[in-house]
Amino acid sequence: MISWDEAGQICSAQWHAENGIAPHKKIQIGDDTLTADIAYRLACEGTAILYRGDFQNARQLLQALVRRVDKPSKKSKRVERVEKEKTKSPLDTFNLHRLTQSQRARILGMLLIQINANHSISLRRAPDVSQACLEAYGEQADSYVISLRELLGVISAHEWRKNGVPILARGDEAIFIHPHYGVFAPIRGEYIQLVCNAVWPKAIQTHSIAFDIGVGTGALSVVLAMRDIQKVIATDIDERAIVCAQDNIERLGLIAQIEIQKTNLFPDGKAALIVCNPPWLPARPSSSLEHAVYDPESLMLKGFLAGLKEHLLPNGEGWLILSDLAEHLGLRTRQELLDWIEQAGLRVVGREDTKPQHKKVFDKTDALHIARLAEVTSLWRLCSK
Repeated sequence: MISWDEAGQICSAQWHAENGIAPHKKIQIGDDTLTADIAYRLACEGTAILYRGDFQNARQLLQALVRRVDKPSKKSKRVERVEKEKTKSPLDTFNLHRLTQSQRARILGMLLIQINANHSISLRRAPDVSQACLEAYGEQADSYVISLRELLGVISAHEWRKNGVPILARGDEAIFIHPHYGVFAPIRGEYIQLVCNAVWPKAIQTHSIAFDIGVGTGALSVVLAMRDIQKVIATDIDERAIVCAQDNIERLGLIAQIEIQKTNLFPDGKAALIVCNPPWLPARPSSSLEHAVYDPESLMLKGFLAGLKEHLLPNGEGWLILSDLAEHLGLRTRQELLDWIEQAGLRVVGREDTKPQHKKVFDKTDALHIARLAEVTSLWRLCSK
């Protein structure tokens, strides 16, 4: 629960934060008379603002906070510190970037919105967010409070889910995946293209069965099924991912080909092909969505490699889809990856590489620009020794 004083009365509501932060202790009521400078000072001091004015004005206030966070005065000590950090190692740069992003999220998360139990908002000019919030949070018995920033993320996720993301073409028809809130959208199409173009292992000719480890939205399972794999068993431990993948499989009429199992890493049995696209960076995630990007101590990557051999049929292959961004950031070396492959009783029989084309690659203002510019995404073809 989160509590606050409003007009001399103590009020409370359910608290929800996707990044897991505790309910704020210091809360001030804010409305359309609150200036951006005062709001920024309060947020930096650790005081959250529960907004009671016009919803669109709240959005404008959040945008003003973004400008102040992202473009502080050139005379500020924070800018001087950032300038000095430019000479640090890639790992230092990454750690500073994560720290800066965390501080940014903390400040911008101080602007709060109360939402009714039916997912409506009792503010002037508030949009209808009921369907978006229902998809993200399910049925609610009581009102709840979230940050406006998180709410805007929920609304954006609803639009992604409604419109879908194209992942491949079947003739003249585009095949779409509809990501759910909290499940990473397959917007980096280069890794999907690698799976589309890779040559099947020999075992597929006699055993048309594949495993998809860490199914997420179901994108890779769909690609395998579209490439005529007769049976795909996909696994995940995240409930949102399970529901999302099942939804996409049903939308595309692939229930007969793809089976979803809630389990850690491998299902029972063996397959001719086992595909895994683990999180690419060995670091600690700060929210549920970041679990698709950050893999603490490379646990999923190591687990996949360690268990791959015993689940492969003769002449079968494991396809590891992995970016080398971690190597350019100093988070993992190429030799470490090769050693893990060796220790798992595996050998590399091929590798297909591609260069990412997403916007951040070309954004010179991005703190990780140099590493992103050098990044290569690879499909490692692995088999038993």
